[in-house]
Amino acid sequence: MEFHHLPVLLEACMDGLRVFSGGEYLDCTLGGGGHTLEILRRGGRVTGIDRDQDAIAAASARVESFLQKTGAEASFRAIRGNFHDAASLVGDTRFDGILADLGVSSFQLDCRERGFSYHDDAPLDMRMDAAQPRTAADIVNTATEDELTRIFRDYGEEKWARQIARVILDRRPLETTLQLVNAVDAAIPKKVRAKDGSHPARRVFQALRIAVNDELEPLRAALEMLVGLLKPSGRLCVIAFHSLEDRIVKNTFRTLADPCTCPRNLPVCVCGKKPVVRPVTRKPLVASAEEVERNPRARSATLRIVEKLP
Repeated sequence: MEFHHLPVLLEACMDGLRVFSGGEYLDCTLGGGGHTLEILRRGGRVTGIDRDQDAIAAASARVESFLQKTGAEASFRAIRGNFHDAASLVGDTRFDGILADLGVSSFQLDCRERGFSYHDDAPLDMRMDAAQPRTAADIVNTATEDELTRIFRDYGEEKWARQIARVILDRRPLETTLQLVNAVDAAIPKKVRAKDGSHPARRVFQALRIAVNDELEPLRAALEMLVGLLKPSGRLCVIAFHSLEDRIVKNTFRTLADPCTCPRNLPVCVCGKKPVVRPVTRKPLVASAEEVERNPRARSATLRIVEKLP
């Protein structure tokens, strides 16, 4: 497919990473390669990781075209894998900056057959790595009512989780995204739907995607590991797209910046835990109105940045 990618919060990420010529950078979620291309344009060297072989192929083709057109020195390598395993994937390399864009990539959203979008009728898949066995259809058609309720409530913050789960059980098997959308439509009364115009199935699709790809449980440990891959004074930039991700990022960064567990009434620290980062952003950066107009997917994006202490 022909693919056009608009990277979210591009300038804010480049400023946060402080990209310089010859610097080493890790793009944990390569996706369409938009952030990587901008780092390369600024002279940086990039290692890109992605779980999706199709995304790696598309991004690598874009990078190769860029290098041919500009005559720039080859300074890019792509690795298939989960960034949660970055330490084992990148070897001894240490980085001046690391970027993790936690949202589902535009490449995956725009591939109808991947089943991430509730706007198209497609197989209920939602796998970021097509080689993994479990799909969204497997969860929808085998989970109990309680399990589905927990997924929709905990990962989608869906108030109508129980009602949706019951309708799904009544209509199983569900094999397509349209069948799931119709089940959600039947479960949520029209008079209580979101007044912001968001699609009634949005939270259910988010929840299933998180469950299929195990996006939240390993995130805290992954962020701590990424800080360990930074050079002194290197920076970690993380883009989140919903409150569940952002809360984990915020709390992890807060703990890394202030890990002391001593009672606050002690005059000196005795636990021996020292800060490993300093916060660069006290509050998350968000997209401007102009960027949201150009790229509506930036609407919910938040960017938090920390810098590794010497």
